[in-house]
Amino acid sequence: MSEQGYTYLRTFRYERKFLVDTLMPFQVAALIKQHPRLFNTPYPPRYVNNLYLDTTDMVNYFENVDGAMQRRKVRVRWYGEPFGEITRPMLEVKIKEGMVGTKRTYPLAPFQMDSRFCSRTLHHIFSKSDLPDEAQLNLRNLDVVLFNRYYRHYYATHDVAFRLTLDTKQSFYKINGLFRNQFIHHQKNSSDVIVELKYEVEQEPHANRVSGFFPFRVTRNSKYVQGIERVYF
Repeated sequence: MSEQGYTYLRTFRYERKFLVDTLMPFQVAALIKQHPRLFNTPYPPRYVNNLYLDTTDMVNYFENVDGAMQRRKVRVRWYGEPFGEITRPMLEVKIKEGMVGTKRTYPLAPFQMDSRFCSRTLHHIFSKSDLPDEAQLNLRNLDVVLFNRYYRHYYATHDVAFRLTLDTKQSFYKINGLFRNQFIHHQKNSSDVIVELKYEVEQEPHANRVSGFFPFRVTRNSKYVQGIERVYF
């Protein structure tokens, strides 16, 4: 089930990530179109915006860097313009257990993304939203640490057993959680193309045949980890 392209996961799935740094985006798209599984485009391409939250000692970041068997990411996601009135934001809690993952998705109250935005703004949004106890627990002791956005193309097989996303034009902004943010200083990554192959657990026996068509190298690329390392270190 989805709402304006937001994916609600009810079970665990695999996500194979590929870093493509030797081909242009249009060349990658052409390879996807040539795949024998006949990937189509279920959604038009669009910009994806994410606000990531973490603890003061960056527990989620270090769990992802260390490849912990159980780890999570907490973010607020919306599509389209990065600033101004955000009318349909969603809270997403991504949970990874070993090689598979899932996520919990919750609608949030609208908010204004401007120079006044900070952690206090975000927690006020949470208080106005109808969040279950589980989600409130996940937000405890978390503050916003990173804003990123990228341009995403969507592909899926006819039976939707396998989905692909192609991400380009990445930007990363450091967020000041306590004070106002001007969003002036940021880092860009315009050269890399990130491809993600997503499928349910029962499709794993067929995944190698699907992914083997692509001359891409598998990576542990995390946009959150990359963003933190670009704007903090």
